[in-house]
Amino acid sequence: MFESLSDRLLESFKNLKGEGSITELNVADTVKDIRKALLEADVNYTVASDFTKSVLDKAVGEKVVSSIKPGQKLVQIVHDELTRCMGGSEVELRTDADPNIILMSGLQGSGKTTFAGKLANMLHKKKGLKPLLVAGDVYRPAAIEQLKVIAAQIGIPVYSEEGNQDPVAIAERALAFAKMNGRDTIIIDTAGRLAVDDVLMTEIANIKAAVRPTQILFVVDSMTGQDAVNTAKEFNDRLDFDGVVLTKLDGDTRGGAALSIRTVVDKPILFIGTGEKMEAIDVFYPTRMADRILGMGDVVSLVERMEQQYDEKKAAQLESKIRKNKFDFDDFLDQIQQIKKMGNLKDLLAMIPGVGSAIKDLDVDDSAFSGIEAIIRSMTPEERANPDIINAERRKRIAAGSGKDIQEVNRLIKQFNSAKKMMKKMSSLGLNGKGAPSMAQMRQQMRGGR
Repeated sequence: MFESLSDRLLESFKNLKGEGSITELNVADTVKDIRKALLEADVNYTVASDFTKSVLDKAVGEKVVSSIKPGQKLVQIVHDELTRCMGGSEVELRTDADPNIILMSGLQGSGKTTFAGKLANMLHKKKGLKPLLVAGDVYRPAAIEQLKVIAAQIGIPVYSEEGNQDPVAIAERALAFAKMNGRDTIIIDTAGRLAVDDVLMTEIANIKAAVRPTQILFVVDSMTGQDAVNTAKEFNDRLDFDGVVLTKLDGDTRGGAALSIRTVVDKPILFIGTGEKMEAIDVFYPTRMADRILGMGDVVSLVERMEQQYDEKKAAQLESKIRKNKFDFDDFLDQIQQIKKMGNLKDLLAMIPGVGSAIKDLDVDDSAFSGIEAIIRSMTPEERANPDIINAERRKRIAAGSGKDIQEVNRLIKQFNSAKKMMKKMSSLGLNGKGAPSMAQMRQQMRGGR
């Protein structure tokens, strides 16, 4: 995401010349480039103009120490302004009410139903809450069935009334059902339209009046660009929602919505959707998003995603196997599965500082692991547990069974052996003789470095 905007901004910084201080003269062209880059990324015109004016006001006259260049100083100023523009700091979803009633709103196709499932999954796994999903979209074909399929994947119950065309009554009875069944969080999915209309607005306003939600979330497809901002304003004028959810940020989005919505409607962005999987939901952190836009990566989010898949007991067992040089292909395959659960591979790599720009033209996706998995699954249990027994004859059989060339099998085994040696070496270094730092320690260290 934001590849085009990132490229344009970084290129504009390179053109800044001058020594000692930043003046209106030497920064003028750079600020023009920044403004143009924002507009091309579909940022609201007024927001883009105010943004560049603020950057210019803060930059002009700024002293530049000898150890950095004017362009580097401007990057810092733009980073701070991007962070401010997107809200400054993260805003948490309220979870203290009982019952906690969350009303979803947005246009058809924005991703409300899928996000309702992701949110329920996150609140259950991370907060220990007991959500109930409510099927309030009574018009779209198969909407109720879609919610039920999603709910089955994450083990969350759904309240629905087949054939009932009154979403207000459904929402009211869902509250009673939740109370009787010990559900403390009610997430109400609602109908959308292809465009904002009075029928849609009146209906969702009636649901709001009937159930008095703790909070209303506006879900918007970030790929709609400037239209997303206009729609957000119309919904906010009628509903006075509490926060925004940006979906499909893993797609070919220009980023304008993320930079504009916060300013235009004065409501925080709470979450972003970064893929189709139920785990592909992140809290929106303005500082981290500014890091990504400026090509600085996002190591904290990467560590947090790792932590979500981190099992201390399994990690201890794995470390023990590595120390004893017993790491095998079953362990290797398990690590691949853990990485795949973390989300889109290209998105993960882009969180590493400096890697995002290097891989922007590469086609990297989850299928990158398919060949490796096929080779490993073509090995016998004995071969996976004892890689050293894989001789030339066995390699031929594995290649034939996986549909891969013998060269690919040889390459994987060579890479595996190299990785195994490296892991043993790193493990032997340890941390004060007590092993590698935990994910929680890594995350705390990263945050402390901000």
